[in-house]
Amino acid sequence: MEASFLTGANAIFIAELYERWLDDPNSVDQSWQTFFAELHDDPEAVRGERHAGAWAPEGRAKVIGAVDPEEAAQAAKKKKEAPKGGAGLSTDEVRSRTLDSIRALMLIRAYRVRGHLMAKLDPLGLIEPEPHPELEYTTYGFTDADLDKEIFIDNVLGLETATLRTILEVVQATYCGSVGVEFMHIQDPEQKAWIQRRVEGARSHADFTDLGKRTILERLTNAEGFEKFLQVKYTGTKRFGLEGGESVIPAIEQVLKRGSQLGVEEVVFGMAHRGRLNVLSNILHKPYQAIFSEFQGNAANPDDVQGSGDVKYHLGTSADREFDGKKVHLSLQANPSHLEVVDPVVLGKVRAKQEQLGDTERKRVLGILLHGDAAFAGQGIVAECFGLSQLKGYRTGGTIHFIINNQIGFTTAPQYSRSGPYSSDIAKMVQAPILHVNGDDPEAVIFAARVAAEFRQEFAADVVVDMICYRRHGHNESDEPAFTQPLMYRKISEQPTTRARYAEKLASEGKVSAEEAQKINDDFVARLEDEFKAAANYRPNKADWLEGKWKGLMQATGEEEYRTEATDVDFEVLKEVGKALSTPPEEDGFEVNRKIQRQMKAKAKMFESGEGIDWATGEALAFGTLLMEGAHVRLSGQDAGRGTFSQRHSVLVDQNSERTFVPLNHIRPGEQARYEVIDSPLSEVSVLGFDYGYSLQEPHGLTLWEAQFGDFANGAQVIVDQFISSGESKWLRMSGLVMLLPHGYEGQGPEHSSARPERYLQQCAEDNMQVCNITTPANYFHALRRQIRRNFRKPLIVFTPKSLLRHKLATSKLEDFGPGSRFRRVMPEWNESLKPDDKIRRVVLCSGKVYYDLLQARMDQELDDVAIIRIEQLYPWPKETLVAQLSRYKNAEVVWCQEEPANMGYWQFVDRRIEFALESIDGHKSRKATYVGRKASASPATGLFKIHVAEQTGLVEDALTGDLDKVWVPFARVTQLSKIGQ
Repeated sequence: MEASFLTGANAIFIAELYERWLDDPNSVDQSWQTFFAELHDDPEAVRGERHAGAWAPEGRAKVIGAVDPEEAAQAAKKKKEAPKGGAGLSTDEVRSRTLDSIRALMLIRAYRVRGHLMAKLDPLGLIEPEPHPELEYTTYGFTDADLDKEIFIDNVLGLETATLRTILEVVQATYCGSVGVEFMHIQDPEQKAWIQRRVEGARSHADFTDLGKRTILERLTNAEGFEKFLQVKYTGTKRFGLEGGESVIPAIEQVLKRGSQLGVEEVVFGMAHRGRLNVLSNILHKPYQAIFSEFQGNAANPDDVQGSGDVKYHLGTSADREFDGKKVHLSLQANPSHLEVVDPVVLGKVRAKQEQLGDTERKRVLGILLHGDAAFAGQGIVAECFGLSQLKGYRTGGTIHFIINNQIGFTTAPQYSRSGPYSSDIAKMVQAPILHVNGDDPEAVIFAARVAAEFRQEFAADVVVDMICYRRHGHNESDEPAFTQPLMYRKISEQPTTRARYAEKLASEGKVSAEEAQKINDDFVARLEDEFKAAANYRPNKADWLEGKWKGLMQATGEEEYRTEATDVDFEVLKEVGKALSTPPEEDGFEVNRKIQRQMKAKAKMFESGEGIDWATGEALAFGTLLMEGAHVRLSGQDAGRGTFSQRHSVLVDQNSERTFVPLNHIRPGEQARYEVIDSPLSEVSVLGFDYGYSLQEPHGLTLWEAQFGDFANGAQVIVDQFISSGESKWLRMSGLVMLLPHGYEGQGPEHSSARPERYLQQCAEDNMQVCNITTPANYFHALRRQIRRNFRKPLIVFTPKSLLRHKLATSKLEDFGPGSRFRRVMPEWNESLKPDDKIRRVVLCSGKVYYDLLQARMDQELDDVAIIRIEQLYPWPKETLVAQLSRYKNAEVVWCQEEPANMGYWQFVDRRIEFALESIDGHKSRKATYVGRKASASPATGLFKIHVAEQTGLVEDALTGDLDKVWVPFARVTQLSKIGQ
């Protein structure tokens, strides 16, 4: 800002405007109203002060103190007789004082906005803040001669009047010390005013009792001592230690303590590697001997629990802690090396816990995410999670984000890893307050943590603590950081530890002597030595799963083929759900879209006749019957309410008012569970991660995520790879999450055809998840109900249809849902008019939508010697059922037909499995299946509809009647289909 703004004619003009604003805010333009209001904590109080005569020295004294009626009357009379603008002052004097006041207030506001740029945040002192012109008093027309001038500042900063020098001292102490606050970007006036009052009232400092300071020292001793002990006992072993960032431990303790006072009962943590072992031991109180045992190569779980396990700095745990008599349950979510990908998983768990507790205000369950600075700035999932923070289907009442800011990534300096000045800048997208704090000032860190906890509980909004610290070792304990950051690590090698600095501070204050501090350290080291000795005989007595909400469920054992579960439903219940689906809302004036009205009438006919139940109705029957059995159903995804293909219409919208009505929530009002269907933001990874986290916490509800097209799940691949497919094996964490992935070749091009089945099948092993491509609404119904009816949980991947949603042949009868019905892993040939089994010339095996293409072609050609068998569940592979079906046709050729290219889809997964099945059948003509489908391709599908039709027609013809001796090799096809391109 230029000084000329408040000098010359402008000064007189602005002073007069300011006077008018004080008299009547509406007397000046809206832009000036906003400008003057932002200079004050409380504009109404300022105007009240002014009208009480506070401009005059005697008036200020009277306003502050108690006055009797006679003195008040005399002051009012004197003000009335005085020239306009002040009591006992000339107009010029009033303007001068007004101008000084405005200048000072603008300077104060500049510190609120920019003061963090001058804060002493870097414990290494490598980066010196550069002076900012808006923080210079000369910018506002003041000179050195004005430093001791008394200025009236309307009780801002808690000061009625103060010299310029005092004002500078106060704002610098508040905004330019160990804490730098960014909050003026917040548009909510209450939130902004709250932060301003909180930091200015305390001058960004907390007062601690002697016991409080000693406790901080003890926490720092535990944090530092644990890391040093590991460094001595396991030198060079990776542990991603917290050295340099130890202040995070007492800071988290403060959040838990203050949070418990404000109603927090449960906390879910998510964090990366760095400092994880310290948090496990010193926050969640995982036994030190358990951690030492893992360093010695022992498993974290008992020997009778199968699984791959994981490295120790990926593991989580849970525990109960007590703070001043209040119990808080803590859990740390296990996570992989993929930075920040655990964030939405934590948010999903928090949301589920809140709903289980009936925590409608979202104050009883808190999510805390600990981030690295480079990852916070660099990983897009952080922004996606901020984007979820205030959405109806995903809000959790705000998350406390704690950045352990090492000022470096692996070897990459900040200037190469982000464009903004701070790693926390992305948080401004949701106007979250950001408290930057020097990690070597533990009292300041705890102050920031306390403010964060209070803000979150007050406003149910995200808040960020950016703790600037350093990383004493390299990326890990065996790395040499001086290769790339020699100056930084030379400084770090000379830097006393945070604990040492704080112990010295307490000794100088006479709070804890050097001898006492040393004894605290020695006692802790002795305790660790005892724990280290005990680790040699430590054995985990149980795995921390199948407890709490999971109690009563079991680990899946044995062949999946022999697991049975009742998924059928009485006809009366099915019809009751059907009535809800086909009955328009009874609310007065609710106008249902005409096309939807026709669909509802069609559904009514389905239940009257018991015929023609389509895919969407079968799905709704699964949801509705589960709701009536008390199982909550949560479905989220892009446009999930209507359905990408306008097939679902879970939510009816009034055509006049856009009121909404969810039929499935009105089957038995008050006697059923809730159906929650959510149109998600246009994201895959964060939303799928959220729903996976939700499923981890809610095993008794059906949680589903739907991709708009199955191809789009590519954007969430890391959630599939690192959590869904391997979470149970690595971390003993079950999930019953369902992924719905629209799939099918209908000529819509490369990005709207394939859900990439091969990627999911490639990850299938050890009975880890289910992969299905289902062809009937009834089988889909049973697959969904099976998720809840079983006594264990496994993720379910369903390649859902597109064209089959309305295909005249892809329907089911009501009896297929009723008593005695069940899920069928393999659909046998159903046509009884075919030749006898021993006369069948060819068996075509397939999965999914291509079945109907084959079926239609067989009917059109009136073939009676070709049987078609559908594999509805690809994994776990239905070995015994398939063998039983193939045994019927011992004289038949066997073909595997798919519409996906040979290097995609199912062929490479099923090839050897079919071969093994055929080899186990005595006397079968075929020893392996012949592949029929598209040739290997770099792209999932052609983008030209003409070519698509030719390819599809050709593969169907080859599968049914082609000469298998001439059928091409899958990866080098040169046959009649080569003419397609002509």
